[in-house]
Amino acid sequence: MREVPFKFQLSDWTLFQTSIPLQLRSIGLAEAGSPEPIAIPGEDQLTPGSQGFALRRMPVDEALPRLARSGPFLRYVPLQYQHCYIDLNTTFEEYQKKFSSKTRSTINRKIRKYAEHCGGALKWHSYRSPDEVPVFFQLARAVSKLTYQEKLLDAGLPDTPEFMESACALAAEGQLRAYVLFDGERPVSYLYCPVQDGVAIYAYLGYDPAYMHLSVGTVLQWLALEEMFKEGGLRYFDFTEGQSDHKRLFATHQRQCAHVFLVRSTLRNAAIVRGHALMDRFSVWAGQTLDRYGVKAKVRRLIRGHG
Repeated sequence: MREVPFKFQLSDWTLFQTSIPLQLRSIGLAEAGSPEPIAIPGEDQLTPGSQGFALRRMPVDEALPRLARSGPFLRYVPLQYQHCYIDLNTTFEEYQKKFSSKTRSTINRKIRKYAEHCGGALKWHSYRSPDEVPVFFQLARAVSKLTYQEKLLDAGLPDTPEFMESACALAAEGQLRAYVLFDGERPVSYLYCPVQDGVAIYAYLGYDPAYMHLSVGTVLQWLALEEMFKEGGLRYFDFTEGQSDHKRLFATHQRQCAHVFLVRSTLRNAAIVRGHALMDRFSVWAGQTLDRYGVKAKVRRLIRGHG
């Protein structure tokens, strides 16, 4: 059980947040692919102090209403999306056939363009052993602190001793894949993927915004995937929750998923989830309105600059 934050955001700008103590369960690709149905927890499974359950990446057959009753719980579904992932049980050559010739040409052109920028050759490195973890963090943190995700959303690569210790433990068990792309000696993009049950998890990706025009995130993603396919032993690359053009571009499969919160129907809990739902609707409406008048991108840049 942990305090699960509910962030009240306007676009990327967090106005404030509160939390509810919930029991967390993340449903991975291995579990979702099991023939056994995924059981919905009941009130008898609540632990002392818990106000309910947070089910992440829950496979669903159809779109769910955002707010509904579910037995003794108020069910809140703030996010529904197509969960993107890559089947690694093939070769990199076969994987490339999923792309149209135009898309393959575009990706190869981006890689060539960046190689030319670097003097003709790509410099990148993978980090998998415990001895390499501190080096990776030093390089990746130098990039992460430049990103708006860290400045504004507090969603950069963590730099706590506990997180590094967990990364070292994963590496010692052969359960870590981490990568850095360079421009000379300067790190410009990183990718951090813990491995669970043969599934490489897309946990943290960041790039230096000064290199955005060179698509360094795409370049590193392509190089990392090529290595994962060639090493063998990995089953899937999991893009986790949320949707983006980047994920849809690289994915071989998609499945409909949702984040489902089951919370006790108290006045406080109801106020939080209903208020969160209203704020989210307002944020979407505001974004659509700004987009209609052609100023959404400018306002987003101002918000990110403020962060």
